[in-house]
This record gives sequence, C-alpha cells and structure tokens, in this order.
Amino acid sequence: MSLYEQSGVIIRPATTTDRYGNKKRDYGDAAERIPVEQLNVQPSGGSTEDTDDKQVTVTGWLLISAPGTTPDLRETDRIEVDGQVLEVTGKPVRWPSPYEMLHIEAQLKEVA
Repeated sequence: MSLYEQSGVIIRPATTTDRYGNKKRDYGDAAERIPVEQLNVQPSGGSTEDTDDKQVTVTGWLLISAPGTTPDLRETDRIEVDGQVLEVTGKPVRWPSPYEMLHIEAQLKEVA
C-alpha cells in the first residue's frame, strides 16, 4: 500500500477585471482544471479566528507529492481533494536532490 494514493484537481484561476479596473482571480467556470495523482494530503492543525460578525474555523492541511513527482502547484492555486476545495497558503516547496526534483510540499487551508 502506498502513502500517495490520493488524486486531486488543481484549480488555476483565470484573471478578470472588476468594475473598478482591478485584476482579481476567478476560480469559477473560467478557471483551468488540472488533474494530479500520487498525492498525500493530511491534516496539519487548525485555528479559530474571530471576525466582526462570526467565528471562523480554519483547518490546515499538508500536501506532499510522491517521490519523483512535481505537480505544477502554484501559490495562487486551489486544489480539490476528496470533495474539499483547499487554498494553497504560501509558495509550494520543491525538494530537490543533486540529480532530480524529489517531490513538492504545500501548506493548504480549508475555511469553514
């Protein structure tokens, strides 16, 4: 049994312009969807944040790709895994060796 049996879909946002001329990311129908396999996504902690009108629970996740795989995951992407859409937080880390790229790791979050 492998640790990297999960698959997902990277959601790469399209860029749109709002009515004020500002660029914004669009994760809807215009976004590119890129299937990826050989992932391990596991909980990595969480926190509770109070906003003006409600309390928000933020669950952290860690994505690790299988050795020898380097999905093109970017800090502006989201990824859908097991029915959950998770945001990439920060830049995904690429773990190299002197001879090849070994794998990537990325911090993710789910906001509920």
